[in-house]
Amino acid sequence: MPVTEAVNSILIKMEEAMKDRLQKLAKEFSVMRTGRANPLILESVKVQYYGQAVPLKQVAAISVPEARVLEIRPWDPSVLSDLEKAIQKADLGALPQNDGKMLRLALPAMTEERRKDLIKLARKLGEEFRVAVRNERHAALDLIRKAEKAKEISQDDVKALEARVQKITDSYIQKVDQQTVAKEQEISTI
Repeated sequence: MPVTEAVNSILIKMEEAMKDRLQKLAKEFSVMRTGRANPLILESVKVQYYGQAVPLKQVAAISVPEARVLEIRPWDPSVLSDLEKAIQKADLGALPQNDGKMLRLALPAMTEERRKDLIKLARKLGEEFRVAVRNERHAALDLIRKAEKAKEISQDDVKALEARVQKITDSYIQKVDQQTVAKEQEISTI
């Protein structure tokens, strides 16, 4: 099948956009709290440091000494109170304990109701990203049809390209579903 470079670039752009969507979904899932302590839940926390809001991970080391405990050790002890305020403001469902050298964040055990809510949220996110992947497919198909109208490709080529686009889309939808199911299992694991 002779495919023009323009049509080939359509497929490449579509697949890159779908990969990007998959990476964004993975990032969304990584910051979602599960039963275990995960340093990524502090990813969005910004700390006032010398008059600027900087990400927490730039001013402190974060470790997980126990299943539901995070330890935050600032590089500069003078920023400890600012760290504490930033974590309280982030409303993570636990208050940090300050021992003068570091903060300990003991995350409470999740209730069954909270787990169900998080699973619903994970499914909703999964569906949003499936829709986003389908939108990428739709945009690629529109460009292919425009190329057909411009007589750049034949009707036979259009049918073959539509099948390729659908096959790529199906594989990315399957990957979104796999990530969603994995996150649901992670949330429901006690």
